[in-house]
Amino acid sequence: MPTLQTSRLALVPATATHLQVELASRAALGAALNAEVPASWPPEHYDEEAVRYFLSWVLDHPEQAGWGPHYVVRRPIALEMPLLVGAGGFKGAPDEAESIEVGYAVVPEHQRRGYATEALRGWFEWAFASPVVRTIVGHTLPHLTVSIRVLEKAGFRHAGEGNDPHAPAEERVIRYELSRDTFVSRVATGSAT
Repeated sequence: MPTLQTSRLALVPATATHLQVELASRAALGAALNAEVPASWPPEHYDEEAVRYFLSWVLDHPEQAGWGPHYVVRRPIALEMPLLVGAGGFKGAPDEAESIEVGYAVVPEHQRRGYATEALRGWFEWAFASPVVRTIVGHTLPHLTVSIRVLEKAGFRHAGEGNDPHAPAEERVIRYELSRDTFVSRVATGSAT
């Protein structure tokens, strides 16, 4: 799958090589992405366990390129190098119900700049271009108010209790959904993020 481009970002599909070097060091990841990796890397909720999970997923599902993790890289400003600001993407190919789950994380010093919303828009456009995606799902925790704001700004609507096997056992998970019809309507009226 090619890198997805938005106005400020490159959404780089994570390969097995990317994920393997990420486990080695920030410098190795920066070299593989040709981007600066901030000292604050990795973002919250994207830890070594998540990288190992995605590495296993990428190795087990090579035919599903694009439906997995991505690196969120801010394109260069002036003479600066590209900058890794986050990670996210899909948690696998669409299921039988034509639903797909998305997730995202941005390093703290680059939050509240619209990068997560912009990345989501890029992933939505790509996913909804496929006839096999009817709904995009996002799960979060009730105390993650910034994450909830990003989902709502991106057009998601609260859909009740969620299920995330990677969430802490004592945490309640909530589910948000964005349908193809809602996304298309938002694009048609110019209210899409």
